[in-house]
Amino acid sequence: MSTATPLRVAFQMDPMEGVDIAGDTTFALALEAQSRGAELYEYGPEHLAYVEGRVVANARPMRVQPALGDHVSFEPRRVIDLADDVDVVWMRQDPPFDMAYITAAHLLERLKGTTLVANDPEWVRSLPEKIVPLDYAHLMPATLIGRDRGLIDAFRARHGDIILKPLYGNGGAGIFKVKSDDSNYSSIMEMFMESSREPVIAQAFLPEVSAGDKRILIIDGELAGGFNRVPQKGETRSNMHVGGSAQPVELTDTDRAIAAELGPMLKKRGQILVGIDVIGTKLTEINLTSPTGVHELKRFTGVDAAKMCWDAIAVRLRRNF
Repeated sequence: MSTATPLRVAFQMDPMEGVDIAGDTTFALALEAQSRGAELYEYGPEHLAYVEGRVVANARPMRVQPALGDHVSFEPRRVIDLADDVDVVWMRQDPPFDMAYITAAHLLERLKGTTLVANDPEWVRSLPEKIVPLDYAHLMPATLIGRDRGLIDAFRARHGDIILKPLYGNGGAGIFKVKSDDSNYSSIMEMFMESSREPVIAQAFLPEVSAGDKRILIIDGELAGGFNRVPQKGETRSNMHVGGSAQPVELTDTDRAIAAELGPMLKKRGQILVGIDVIGTKLTEINLTSPTGVHELKRFTGVDAAKMCWDAIAVRLRRNF
């Protein structure tokens, strides 16, 4: 690709017309790419296919603008070859991280060496965001992943108040704080076991969550900055999807040390945009699938993480990834 050729970027995402432009990270990434002269396409994972040796998408050419209610326009869909017609694919559809998500990652993985996919789908597939932190157990609260009721009971007995949540959930859905004397514990466990064959994740409750749950962004292995997500009064969950409020925060030496420890691994594995969650001094999640927080970071710190992402991608393209 010559320097005179516009970058061609495809966003695999939930429909762009439905996003909140004031808070949607994918919109910020698209707007920044377009400001650099890129040609944009949009398609959903249901429009992705493997056809006789090619990975294709039935995509809509797209233009975006920061205008509420009129933020996107499309041309008619057309089938594009993601190896030949596109330079960069952003895998940005929202979780849940289910077999549809994993299949999409498998298909995009077939573009390796021809098209840069962010985040690298091989590792998005292989590093679920509540499991990859297990490689850094020394940074985490006490954690159990499993379905064995006896082991979960014993974990609860050791740690008292615990958090129970679905292993592959997102957005704060299905998260329960279970107190040591909570009479609803058995009912909650029955609900988890009957609704899914998947393990649950249990963690020792961190009282520091009342002061907030930090979202820290790491761009191609480098710390970009962070902000706080504070739960509503009487609520344990701080996710903004369930009413948590974003607030500025000063990162601590511990926050920076956690980011520095994770950064080289994330860079090596092609994770351009990552959001890690830290409560008090403990790492709870490493979000690779569709991390958010670009708007909040810029609002509170002035750091433009969307610009940092595209700068990092430009370097990777020059180096053939």
